Amino acid sequence: MTALSRRQFLRSSAMLAAMAGVPALVRAKGPIALRVASSMPTNDNASLHVWYEHFAANLKGAVGDAIKLDYFPNGQLGKESDVVQQVKIGSTDMMVSGASIWATVAPELGMLDLGYLFTGFDHVHRALSGPAGSKLNELLQRHSGCSILAWAPQFGGRNVYTKKPVHSLAEIKGVKLRVLPAPAYIETFKAMGAVPTPISFGEIYMAVQTGVVEGLEHDSATVLASKFYEVVKSCWQTQHAFGPMVAVMGKRGLAKVPAELKSAFMKAAQDATEQQRPIAAHKEQAANEALKQHGMSFYPMAQNERDLVHGKLQDTAYRNFAAKYPVTAPLFADIAAAAKS
Repeated sequence: MTALSRRQFLRSSAMLAAMAGVPALVRAKGPIALRVASSMPTNDNASLHVWYEHFAANLKGAVGDAIKLDYFPNGQLGKESDVVQQVKIGSTDMMVSGASIWATVAPELGMLDLGYLFTGFDHVHRALSGPAGSKLNELLQRHSGCSILAWAPQFGGRNVYTKKPVHSLAEIKGVKLRVLPAPAYIETFKAMGAVPTPISFGEIYMAVQTGVVEGLEHDSATVLASKFYEVVKSCWQTQHAFGPMVAVMGKRGLAKVPAELKSAFMKAAQDATEQQRPIAAHKEQAANEALKQHGMSFYPMAQNERDLVHGKLQDTAYRNFAAKYPVTAPLFADIAAAAKS
């Protein structure tokens, strides 16, 4: 018999240790299978995929084979709006996505997409680790029965990518840009003078390539992972949004996780977020450098123009949003306070 290598021995030992913590009744019933969906490809520059990989490894280390994850990346289960409904009814158990899409069922979450609400992902983490994050999760549960297991950073703030160079608000005026199909994104780009055009993620490449739109807005790592650099060559660094990603489960999905494993399950998700936080900024910098190698040019947004758009949004979009959804009014204050803490 061939002797076990040190790596094989350690892997086997870790598995036995994990299984020792799983109740015998759970093991006797066999593994629990959970369907997990994501719109992004299996790529190290795709924030959703990297978070999922951490989560899957953490869960395996904690419960062994008691829970089996069936992963469907790259939009295999359909458009994100369709998968939201699947998670609600329980045909899909879990979705890893940007928070934005969940505003389609809990519109209050749309506040997170309003331009210049956050200064960066450290600000996002401070804000959503407190009362604001808890309240938004409560609202999602009330509207849909779904729960946020974890908030996590994407790989950088969102910028504007176009076929032709854009350097200013004057040059973005009238430019058709693909935006997320979320009201807050539409309001943000109207404030900039662009023509926001909602298009689902899976249709972005073709829409830009065929001229349906003249550009898009997204983070650098996603532009790299999805090869959008093949159809856009100019980046205007607006840093207009720092929308978090979320891991969301429906009521039926959560009910599949045995009570005795739920704590380990939730900890695996929280730990995945903590693992993602330190690498997010590095991923953005590395993606920018890689995009330059693919011919992308970068143009910073002038601070006075950023301040101008921020002020306009505070006076209109923020105020209108809080009036339409009064429960969010104190959350705007909480988020602003977190910027200074």
